[in-house]
Parts: sequence; structure tokens; C-alpha cells
Amino acid sequence: MHRRTVIALALGATALVAIPTMAQRAPTSGPVARYDMRAGTVSGFGAMGGGMGAAMGMMFGGGGNKQQHELYLRLGSGRAPDKGGPKADHFMPPSAKLGKSVALVTPVQEKAPVDGFQGERPRGRLLIFWGCGEHAPKGQPVVIDFAKIAAGQMPAGIWSTTIIRDWGPNQANSKTFGRWPAEDGKYAKADTALPGLHRVAGNYSPEMSFTLTKDFMAPLKTTNTTQASGAGLLAWGGIADATGYLATLFGGKMAPDGKMGDMVMWTSSAGRQFGGGLTDWLSPGQVAGLVKDRTVMPPSQTSCMIPAEVRTAAADFKMGMLTAYGPQEDFSFPPRPADPKAAWNLEWTARIRHRSMTSWMDMPGMGGMGGGREDSGPQPQQQQNCKPKGGLGGLLGGVLKPGC
Repeated sequence: MHRRTVIALALGATALVAIPTMAQRAPTSGPVARYDMRAGTVSGFGAMGGGMGAAMGMMFGGGGNKQQHELYLRLGSGRAPDKGGPKADHFMPPSAKLGKSVALVTPVQEKAPVDGFQGERPRGRLLIFWGCGEHAPKGQPVVIDFAKIAAGQMPAGIWSTTIIRDWGPNQANSKTFGRWPAEDGKYAKADTALPGLHRVAGNYSPEMSFTLTKDFMAPLKTTNTTQASGAGLLAWGGIADATGYLATLFGGKMAPDGKMGDMVMWTSSAGRQFGGGLTDWLSPGQVAGLVKDRTVMPPSQTSCMIPAEVRTAAADFKMGMLTAYGPQEDFSFPPRPADPKAAWNLEWTARIRHRSMTSWMDMPGMGGMGGGREDSGPQPQQQQNCKPKGGLGGLLGGVLKPGC
């Protein structure tokens, strides 16, 4: 009975904290520690690293071909520190250009990301569209009148609840937890490279050692060409290792008083899927299922028509984003025993997931910001400290810096 209980708990942990899939057999116990790495390539408007100020600088003489790398590390353990406070370091190959190691810091408190509009409560209407095509199909848009919504309450169904954010270890599912970037002033660089030997050592988890073979994904580059119908042909060059693509657009019209009027949301998904973990790091297995149900475009697809009605409804500003989901590498120790009856007590698991994102912004009189209406995604972590603002600035801040 005890053995069956342990196995059941291990299986439950696999589902809850995304332990890498172990073919044919679940571990008898463990893992003691879990390590999660998320590697992203950011290009276009999101790679400028300085919000609206950097955008203006680029517009008046900067360049739209910048790219940035983002790297997030998270260590969770079922152990308390051996001595003193928690301490852990990730030792990387020289090609990472981050020094001998980076320190995984245990935060006092970690805030969870929040889907929704940041700043003052929106007014007017929200128009929701979805799917690629010259024109929006019958039944679109779905119109939500914010004036009929109680203060602070968002209507159900705007944000996807089917794709849960999975960042692996956190303070809630770990006895001791550490993360990076932290307070050391280090961040992944445009020339940071990942392949090679990696080692994670600390006073609250078993030592880990694994060799990565996958580097950051290539940057995405897009073009957005207006068609005679008013639709926009979004096209991009396919990139190696991509498992699928998702395009989104957020925009709107200004009211006569200069404040935000109608807002528009569109996604390339054939179904009404927004938010949640959909633009996060997803495993190839997850993406395969989303491609099958047409939530995500297949890796062979390199264009999507943004309906004319979407572009008309978002006449005053448009911010688009394209996500390419990528590969995943998994590691665990000790290896699964050859004898199916032998105990398999896992000490640790580690995984690294990849994605590439590009974004662009289009506002009348400003041209296409992000490389001639090209390119990518969220701000690197050093840009995450912000205060919500009202009006258009607050809305843009919420899009550019999700979770602020």
C-alpha cells in the first residue's frame, strides 16, 4: 500500500510540475530537485529593451533589426538548505558570456503573472476576432461592452484557460526555491550561446550536470502587406526547429476626447484562444496537440491573412506579435534502471524549452515600429519593474510588459 501511494504521488507531481516525460515507467520516488530553463529570442519592437523611449529613438534614426536573448532559470527542491541561507549557482560554458556562474536567488515573494488590461479599467467596447482570412467570418466580432461590466470584473472567456502557464518550480511547489535573473545585474546577451556543459550546485539540492545541444532559436522577421481588400498579409521566413506559430494583434481607436475608445483583439487561432500560457514556452508535445486542433499554425505555414475588419477596427494603433514555439531538451538522474522491478529513485530532473518571438507596432504618422512592420515579443526580465498607468500608455504597458 505504501509503495502504491508513493508511486501515485510521483505521478501526481509529474502532472503538476512538469517533470519530463519518462517513457514506459514512472519513477518510484522523487525527484528531489527540479530545474527549469526557458530560452527565448526576441526581435522587433520588443527587442529594443527600453519601452516607448527606445521606440521613439529607433523611429528617429535607430534600427529595426535588433534582437535580444532572454534566459530564465528556476530551481525547486524538496530540501531545506544544509547550512545557513539558501545558496545555488548555475555554472555555464564560456560561450554563455555570463562569467563563471550566475547565482540563483531565493526571492522574499514572487508575484504571479496576471492576464488582463493593466492600469485604469477600460471603457468603450472590446471587439474580439480570430482566425486567418481575407475577411472575418459570420459571427465575428464578439463585442464586449465594458460599460456593462462591474468595476474590476472582466468577462469570462476573454483569456484562454485551457493553456496553463508552466514555469516549473516556484515558491508554492518547492520547499526551497531559487531563480535568475536576480539582483546580480546579469542578463542573457545577444551573443550568449548555450550549447555545452552546464552544472547546477547549491546547498539545498543534489548537484546537476547536463550537456545542452540546442542554442537559442533564430530571430523571426515578418512583413505585413496591405491587400486591396484592406486585409493584411502577415508573412515570415520559417525558422529551424520551430514546432508551430501563433500570431496575435492588439489595437484600437481613440475616442474624440483623446482617450481609448474601442479596443480590438485578434488571434490566428481557428478557435477563440487568447492569453494564459499560449504565448509562453510550450513543449513540442503540447504544440503538436494545438496544431492538430488548429489553435496553432503548423511549422510549414509561413503566412496568415489578418482580416480587413480587424485592421479597420484597430485603425489608430496596432501592435502585433508572432510566436514560434521551439524544441525541448530533458535530463534526469539517475538513469532509468534496465530492470523494471528495480527501484528508481530520481534525484533530479532538468529541462530547457525554446521559443522565438517578434512584434511590431503601427500608429498613424509613426511608421511601422519594429523593423518596417517586422518582428517580436515581451521585454527581457530587467524591464519588468513598472507601475500601471492609465489610458493608452497603461494599456500599452500592459501589452509590452505582461504581469507588471
